[in-house]
Amino acid sequence: MNMGVENAQPFETEDRNARDQIARLESQIEELAEAQARCRKIKLVSQIAIAGGGIWLLAETIGVIGFNPVALVAALAGAIGGTVMYGSNTTTSREIEAAMKEAEAQRTALIGSLDLRVVGEGKLA
Repeated sequence: MNMGVENAQPFETEDRNARDQIARLESQIEELAEAQARCRKIKLVSQIAIAGGGIWLLAETIGVIGFNPVALVAALAGAIGGTVMYGSNTTTSREIEAAMKEAEAQRTALIGSLDLRVVGEGKLA
């Protein structure tokens, strides 16, 4: 009767599962970080569209440039489209940030549980 070996198997399986979960969470965090970077780029483009459309509308209103109906519609579309895109990406960015924090918290908890098991088994001093 070797109870030490029988007891070791579940811990090894639990450790393996926890390590697999940690690896999945780290992969998820990386994907979320990439999505966050894309959101930042899109937000920058939308800010440029807002500014460009606004400047064009102002220049046309003041009379710095001549009136052109196509340019007016393009400037309005840029300002409105940029505003919509900025708002949408701000919301998406917040959701991604919340998901990243949750995944990092889960990863930290799993790592902590592994550390506690290792200390409890006497593998770390």
